[in-house]
Amino acid sequence: MPYVTTSDGVELFVKDWGRGRPVVLIHGWPLSSDTWDELALTLAENGYRAVAYDRRGFGRSDQPWQGYDYDRFADDLADVITELDLSDATIIGFSMGGGEVARYLSRHGTERVRQAALIGSIVPYLLKTPDNPAGAPQDVLAEIAAGIRDDRAAFFQTFFRNFYGVGMIHQPVSNGVIENSWRQAMMAGLHPILAAARAFGSTDLRADLSAFTLPTLIVHGTGDAIVPIDATSRAAARAIPQARLIEYDDAPHGLLATHTKEIARDVLAFLGE
Repeated sequence: MPYVTTSDGVELFVKDWGRGRPVVLIHGWPLSSDTWDELALTLAENGYRAVAYDRRGFGRSDQPWQGYDYDRFADDLADVITELDLSDATIIGFSMGGGEVARYLSRHGTERVRQAALIGSIVPYLLKTPDNPAGAPQDVLAEIAAGIRDDRAAFFQTFFRNFYGVGMIHQPVSNGVIENSWRQAMMAGLHPILAAARAFGSTDLRADLSAFTLPTLIVHGTGDAIVPIDATSRAAARAIPQARLIEYDDAPHGLLATHTKEIARDVLAFLGE
């Protein structure tokens, strides 16, 4: 069955492709596991077991009222790993999914995990504060929530153009990619979308960085207008002893679509280490 039941009774939709050493893929906001399809297929074709699941409230998973915080998100990841009996795994989080990776390691340790990767991740702290001046201002995060509540369908049409770095002349992805992302966003519940945005926008994961006691790959675009690199991946790379940061020059946030081949190359090289 393509579902895992969490310890609090929520059904999570899971894709489980290929055979071999497991790689668990945690998607970004406001998307679903579908964003990992290209990388998951490549992993399966190269002898790995690619496991991707829809976060609670998103995609084809249940939409409960509760549980949209990083402790619960991390426990959901642990439930997927335990239910599928995964070991010697690599866990990879994109965007807000990086928060699950960090909180999982601090809550559940490394017994079942050998590597971690953060792609365009919000780790360690997205919010701009006096001690995190490079972060995203609170009023910007509030504007996002207001736009979603007012007309989320229209909001996400504009949001994904910024997500993929689409401008007047430069368009690194097709309209089909943007429409597919819009489709995924509209599958999520309104409450989960807003609650998850509060979680990734306000959760301080800096204390969780000490749990990264394993090889860690960090990938981020220097042109990311959604998750600023200075407050996130560059800060994480400085704090994680075994981290290697790869920066894609001028790349936007949506790296899984704009830099599909580069992501596959760098992830496969990391897995082979």
